[in-house]
Amino acid sequence: MNNHADEFPLTPGLHYLNHAAVAPWPRRAAQAVAAFAEQNMQTGARDYPIWLQVEQRLRNRLRRLLNAPSSDDLALVKNTSEALSFVAFGLDWNPGDQVIISDEEFPSNRVVWEALAPRGVEVIEVSLLGPDPEQNLLAAVGPRTRLLSISAVQYASGLRLDLERLGMGCERRGVLFCIDAIQQLGALPFDVQTSRCAFAMADGHKWMLGPEGLGVFYCRQDLREQLRLHEYGWHMLEHAGDYDRRDWQPARSSRRFECGSPNLLGCMALEASLSLLEEVGMESVARMLGERVEQLQQGLRRISGVELLSPSDSARRAGILTFRMSDWSNEALFARLKSEQVVCAQRGGGIRFSPHFYTPTEVIEDSLALIRSLARG
Repeated sequence: MNNHADEFPLTPGLHYLNHAAVAPWPRRAAQAVAAFAEQNMQTGARDYPIWLQVEQRLRNRLRRLLNAPSSDDLALVKNTSEALSFVAFGLDWNPGDQVIISDEEFPSNRVVWEALAPRGVEVIEVSLLGPDPEQNLLAAVGPRTRLLSISAVQYASGLRLDLERLGMGCERRGVLFCIDAIQQLGALPFDVQTSRCAFAMADGHKWMLGPEGLGVFYCRQDLREQLRLHEYGWHMLEHAGDYDRRDWQPARSSRRFECGSPNLLGCMALEASLSLLEEVGMESVARMLGERVEQLQQGLRRISGVELLSPSDSARRAGILTFRMSDWSNEALFARLKSEQVVCAQRGGGIRFSPHFYTPTEVIEDSLALIRSLARG
């Protein structure tokens, strides 16, 4: 029995299987934003210090979610792309340096490195096909490799990588390890310390059930001052709030990456959403999500003409399951599913389903029944 079903009063008949794109907010997030709007209308910023307490609670929740040593290691950012840009354009590159990525990356974790070409940085794309994608990646590391940047879970195939193994391999080879965690954070437990990563980043609007426009950037403490800053303002100063002070320096904490006023509207929503994930517990979230993905996988396997494009091994996946049907083009199938109120995505040469821990099993069964009917007719 799902004890948090009342948090997601989705429209009857809607089959929401698109958390790998943009997730619905839980009720508490919507209520937090509504209350914040009401306060703004009635009292303006009179209670601004209380709003900042919510922002600090969010930082603490994110610290626990990533198992970061300190909330000082985290910056609140606009999105994953911004955080990746902080790394790409903050490091001091030399001509001939190499960055290793996979050939399945979302554009955010590809374009930002390719944009370094004028500095002489070479991007090496590695295939993840075969029984050992981690070995594929680590085997590509050479004497000129400076950084390996990988998605924890690939957005199209749903392939989940062994981050601890990659982190240890990078550490032994003296290579920085950067993780685009957007398809894992909030879906499965995630740990910046056991993964030995230098950097990690994620948006809040997918598995964390929050709004667009607010994400998190983890920067390991010893690397903070090695990233050259390109954005400056009052908020990123060590003595932020002392407006008359003429001498200044960047904050010692990761607040140095937050140049201006915080997105308090987003903070209200994301803090509320993360409170739900903490109540459920990430181990329970992962277990319930795994059960739903398994239900989808087993159901699709039994339908004639369906080809699964995602890993069958549960240890190799998170919340994504991608498939295609022999008698349907992906465009036509996506359009038909949309017309039947099945919210999903067209990705990676197929149709991508992505439930979450709370997704009612009836939603999955109804979606499977629809696909069975389409396979017959």
